This record gives sequence, structure tokens and C-alpha cells, in this order.
Amino acid sequence: MLEQQLVNALSLGCVYALFALGFTLVFGVLGVINLSHGAVFMVGAYAAVQVTTHFGLPLWASMLFAFVFCGIVGLLIDLLVLKPLRARNAPHLIPMIATIGVAIVLNNLVQGIFGAENLRFPSGLVSEDSLELGGIHMTALELGIVLLSFVLMGTLMLSLKKTQLGRALRAIAESPKAASLLGINVEGLFYLTSFAAAGLGGVAGVLIGLYSNAIFPLMGQPMLHKGIAVIILGGMGDIRGAMLGGLFLGFAEVLSVAYIGSNMRDAVAFGLLFLVLLVRPKGLFGTLQERKV
Repeated sequence: MLEQQLVNALSLGCVYALFALGFTLVFGVLGVINLSHGAVFMVGAYAAVQVTTHFGLPLWASMLFAFVFCGIVGLLIDLLVLKPLRARNAPHLIPMIATIGVAIVLNNLVQGIFGAENLRFPSGLVSEDSLELGGIHMTALELGIVLLSFVLMGTLMLSLKKTQLGRALRAIAESPKAASLLGINVEGLFYLTSFAAAGLGGVAGVLIGLYSNAIFPLMGQPMLHKGIAVIILGGMGDIRGAMLGGLFLGFAEVLSVAYIGSNMRDAVAFGLLFLVLLVRPKGLFGTLQERKV
């Protein structure tokens, strides 16, 4: 049934968009493609499943814990890896390579502590109730994913457009040096951006862990590939593009599984990415302007 497939695609696309938001936020403000974002996503899922299993926290509390925990991880990555590279004016390729190393360290650390086997959230953590509307079946989990994702995405967009903090971040995205001359605490906002972006990635990890009912050390790797596809599709550094690109990818995957076959889902998704790049190399909302130093 097409309507049911669209509901499934909406919930999956919302998680992709939420993951890509953190990804594109770091690129837009710091000018860095953070390839450890997938590993941070995985850490968020592990953090949530551990506190729910061992401390019996409800889902909302475990999700909040995952946001804060991953935010601290993102902040440490910025302080220990990205800040020294910024101080040396390292070329763009160097932070990418460094964050690949961070991702490998995080993956191996988690696998060494928890093992390589799949983990699952405790049964009964999410309500089994579902909503039936016009023949469309939507579980409480799918509804929660959609609502939470749109709330977080809407809050981020409004904050960037309507608040003083958002204007400061947009100024840094245009030119960190000019923003600093205007009295903006550029380094402090770099830290805040790293914290918020990693926190959003951690929440996305919890949602995917609940959605797929499987958490494992390398779960962030395919999500990283899709996150890169989403931000290129939507336009590098553009929040609207990350949202629409995530939804587009979710719909493309689910509909390709339903009507073509599960073996073709990634081929369809990345094939569409290739076509978009041929027609519009800057993405749906991106620009080809160079960032000012």
C-alpha cells in the first residue's frame, strides 16, 4: 500500500535529516567535514541503551542523556583535534583525515568495551500502541520519531533565523575573521556548534537504534555515507537542504525497497545523488561561493 510506504519513508527520512543537520551545522559554521559524526551517532545509541538497561531510565531521559553525552564527546573532539588544526590553519583535507582517525578510535573503543554483538533496547520501553487513520498504520515509535525530528529541526531553524545567537553563527559562517572583529566570541561558538551538532547526531543514533532494534559498533558507517549524500544533495552547509535531502533519501530508499527490491536501495539512493550532482553540482540550496577567511 503506497500510503503505508510513505509513512515508513517519512519516519526514516526524519532520522536521516536529523543526523544530517548536525553534519551540515559543523560544516556551515566550522568549515569542516567531520567524518567522526557517524561514530558519535553510534556512541549516542550505546549511551542510551546502557542507561536504560542498567539504570532503568525512561526513554525521554535516556535520549536527553545521549544528547548531552554525545555533545561532550563532540566538544572534546573540537578541543583536542579541530582546535589545534584551526590554530595551524591546516588545509581542509587535514581535519577530514583527523576525524577519520577519531571515528576509528571510537569504534574500536566501543567494540572493546561492549563487544561486537548486537544490543537492543529493553522491551516495553516504547508503547506498542498505534494510530490507524484511513487505513494507514503508524506506530507510537514512528509518530514519536516524526514529531521529535520536526520539533528539533524547527527549533534549530528558528534559532538560526530569529535569535542573536543564530545571527552570530551565520556571521561566522560567512567570515570568522570579520565576526571576530565585530566582537563575536568565535571560538566559544565553535564549541557550542560542536556540542549541539554531536548531540543531534546522538539523538539520531537513539532513534535509529529503536527503529531498527539493533545497535552495534559499526552502525554509524552506513549512516555517515548517507549523511554525506544528504548534505551534498541539499547543499553543503544549508539547514533547509539537510532537512529536505534527508526526507528525499528516506523516501527513495523505502520506495525502492517496496517496488524494486532491498538489494537496490543504496544503488537507487546514491544513483539519485549522482544525477543531482550532474544537473546541479551545488545541491538543491547550496552555493558555490568560497568562504571568506
